[in-house]
Amino acid sequence: MFKRILFFFVRTYRHATVPQIFVFLADLLVATGVFFIVELFQTQDNVWNPHFVAVKLIEVLVASAGCFLLIGTHKSIIRHSGLNDVVKILIACVIPIAVLCTINILNNQYHLIDYRIMLGYREIVETFFLLAIGMITMRLFAQRIYNDYFKKRRPTINIIIYGAGAAGVIAYNALQQDLRNEYHVVAFVDDDPSKAHQTLNGIAVMDRHVVMTERFVTKNDVSMLLIAIPSIRTMHKQAIANKALELGLTVKSVPHISLWINGEFNANQIEDIKIEDLLGRDSIQLDNTNVINEVTGKVIMVTGAAGSIGSEICRQLIQYHPKQLIMLDQAESPMYDLQFELRNGAQYKAMVDRMVFVIANIKDARRMREVYEHYRPQIIYHAAAYKHVPFMEENPYESVYVNVFGTKNLADLAIEYGADKFVMISTDKAVNPTNVMGTTKRMAEIYIQSRKSEKTHFITTRFGNVLGSNGSVIPLFKKQLAQGGPLTVTHRDIIRYFMTIPEACNLVLEASAMGKGDDIFVFDMGQPVKIYDMAQRMIQLSGRHNIEIKEVGLRPGEKLYEELLATKENTIPTYHPKIMHAMVRQYEKEEVNKEYAELEEILSTLDDMKIVAKMKAIVPEFVSNNSVYCQLDKEK
Repeated sequence: MFKRILFFFVRTYRHATVPQIFVFLADLLVATGVFFIVELFQTQDNVWNPHFVAVKLIEVLVASAGCFLLIGTHKSIIRHSGLNDVVKILIACVIPIAVLCTINILNNQYHLIDYRIMLGYREIVETFFLLAIGMITMRLFAQRIYNDYFKKRRPTINIIIYGAGAAGVIAYNALQQDLRNEYHVVAFVDDDPSKAHQTLNGIAVMDRHVVMTERFVTKNDVSMLLIAIPSIRTMHKQAIANKALELGLTVKSVPHISLWINGEFNANQIEDIKIEDLLGRDSIQLDNTNVINEVTGKVIMVTGAAGSIGSEICRQLIQYHPKQLIMLDQAESPMYDLQFELRNGAQYKAMVDRMVFVIANIKDARRMREVYEHYRPQIIYHAAAYKHVPFMEENPYESVYVNVFGTKNLADLAIEYGADKFVMISTDKAVNPTNVMGTTKRMAEIYIQSRKSEKTHFITTRFGNVLGSNGSVIPLFKKQLAQGGPLTVTHRDIIRYFMTIPEACNLVLEASAMGKGDDIFVFDMGQPVKIYDMAQRMIQLSGRHNIEIKEVGLRPGEKLYEELLATKENTIPTYHPKIMHAMVRQYEKEEVNKEYAELEEILSTLDDMKIVAKMKAIVPEFVSNNSVYCQLDKEK
């Protein structure tokens, strides 16, 4: 009978909380039981006076009920009871002791009522001391029943928690309440040697050299590692995750405390380790003083504002309170998304009136003149460009028209309207280019380098791939994983440099602030990454080890190794260790004007071969790779 009642009760409230009235009545029931136990041992000769006992019981229940309601002991969710709930129970049981003992003292002095119907001092203390123990025990018992009942039907996951601090304890408690899986924490691991050989919740805190081994993982059938150090350094997190992946473990992490929902953490907030976490670097610390002095109170224009880089530059610029921020792009849907984000984001509210969103194409000279005439930008961040290598290899006309002559439009107008700075976002593909896209970016660099102006300073920033940008390899791999594979790489040995979008944009702003004109800055991109290894890591992170990696061959114009500096270039350091000043070949304005005028004439023929041949004449280091234009190199 008892099992049936228990089964009905738990089944009814398996996904809901027990009503507060039930908890309140259960606590009063415990108080009643405790009272009779105390009275049983207090009454001499086991003879009870029903009248006296009834009055005393009423005293206990009234005092208990009043304090329960006052403190709110019944409002807590029993299955999540913790230390705060224990404190509430103790307070709720101490108050009646003080109140009833005070009443006894007054009654003894003034003889207000018959002392026989009053609880004695010993009865008061024993009753409410046992009541506190009973209420706590009832909650622990309810938790045990709840956890045991549901966890029998859930898969068991043996897990290691990396981090034996406060976050580790919170993560442990959250895992115990997870309804989807039963987590069995095998061990805590911590880098602090003083915590070794201690225990948390009865679980050993062990040295990582002991735990992070194949022997330990196999012996304990461990399948998951949870990194519970929210403020962990990126490089340290990478080392832990890489070691865990080598051991075949699924790796997850606790997010930063600032991301916890309402300041609390539960198992649903545990994050998967992403490939970006394994490629990123420790955040670069910048002194934003230069950027503040550069952009605050000025009219700024960002081209390609709706793209990955352009939109992040806009987000960062808004923080420095420019006088006006003109965001220009030809892609209306991404621009609408950016507009919605910036106009509705709480952190951007103060700047809404200073935002301007412009739909325009940079190759339209008449439209660009109208924009410059109307807004008079003082600083231009030029991020608009075609960037997909295979597409531009097939469409050289469009690549040259936008990347070269679009840049020419913007640069010439910057001089004409007296802009202070023109900052171009370039790419490592402009170095010793092997494709049309990279060459057009190099030609854009050449053009703005040749512009000499006392007023307008031209600056180029050059960096490699950014993590998660539109069209990059990581979003492609994610789509392929979602479809069940295979993951496609062009070549087993292909390598690329990677940087996070916020990091790249932060460095762009810093480099633009330090630039004095005719500068090309290159960024420290860290160590190159093999795309094949990245694909393997993403498969490991997904937990789907049966996914195939397929080599499909280099695409037209693609090269195995990317460079940040050409062979005849070198660098000199700047005051920032992550930004270097490139010493590059200088081009005379007259020579550039003549070559580009000829290119514009050839462009009108729409003849791809003639267009690319002229590009090779302007940029002699342009040697095509795996492309139909390789024949032009043989004809030289």
